[in-house]
Amino acid sequence: MDIPKLHIETTKGVLGLSSTKSIQRIEQPTASLSIEQPKAIQTFQTTQPKLSIDSTQARADVDLKSISKRWEEVASYSRQSVLEGMGRRAQQGVELMSIENGGNPIASQAKQTGRQMKNLGIKFIPSYGSVKIDFTPGGVDIQTEQQKPIISAQAYNPIHEYTPGKVTAEMIQYPSIDISW
Repeated sequence: MDIPKLHIETTKGVLGLSSTKSIQRIEQPTASLSIEQPKAIQTFQTTQPKLSIDSTQARADVDLKSISKRWEEVASYSRQSVLEGMGRRAQQGVELMSIENGGNPIASQAKQTGRQMKNLGIKFIPSYGSVKIDFTPGGVDIQTEQQKPIISAQAYNPIHEYTPGKVTAEMIQYPSIDISW
């Protein structure tokens, strides 16, 4: 007996893909930068120190006086000596006029006008504090005015080039079904 047979034959489909790669290029240009720092402005103001030394008294202590000072001293000493001498002689005359009141005015006047012993003492020449020193310190006033830096920056956008890739599909073998009895 003859039995019918079913016979199925299939062929697979074959798909072929071809692709091209994408291309990407990125370039970043460097930024331009300029920095300038102006100099600071400085001003100086000084006050001169002042030193004054007055050695007039010290020079007088060691007998180094100016001629005008010597004339002044001699005139003063002479005036004083004349006045003292006039006063002493007037007093001695009054004592001698009243000799009748007793006493011995001639002997007492001789003792007064005679030589007397003077005390010896130590004297420091020049005397302490005879040199006058006055000092006014000076000073420096510094004013500084800072200057801000001048910064100039220019940024650039990146350069971007992109070529997309492609995928191409083609059927190398089409699918099929073959059925036979």
